[in-house]
Amino acid sequence: QVQLVESGGGLVQAGDSLRLSCAASGGTFSLYAMGWFRQAPGSEREFVASINGRGETTYYADSVKGRFTISRDNGKNTVYLQMNRLKPEDTAVYYCAARWALLRGPNDRYDYWGQGTQVTVSS
Repeated sequence: QVQLVESGGGLVQAGDSLRLSCAASGGTFSLYAMGWFRQAPGSEREFVASINGRGETTYYADSVKGRFTISRDNGKNTVYLQMNRLKPEDTAVYYCAARWALLRGPNDRYDYWGQGTQVTVSS
C-alpha cells in the first residue's frame, strides 16, 4: 500500500509560479510511474503530467505543456510539479497518483491517490 501526501499549493496571482511536491511512502518508489491530475469545481478530474520510474519519460496535457514540468527524486521518494506562468484556469485541486505498471501515456490508470492540494490563481 502506497501513501501519497501532496503539499505546496496556495493562492497566487496570474503569472506566478508554484512547485507542488508529493511525498510517497509504503512502497519502492522508483518502481512506480507517477502522475499529477487536477480537478476544478464542477469539472471532471483531468490529467496534467506523468513521469516514469526512472524519470526518463514524461507526458503533459496540452494545456500545461511548456509551462509545467514534472520531475522526481527517487532518493527522496518525492515527485514534483513545477508550475510557471500560472493562469486563472489552472485553479483546481491537484492530486498526485502512483501507477504500479509501466508508463504508457496520458490515459494510464493509477492505483494510489493522494488527498490533493488546492491551487488558486487570481487574475
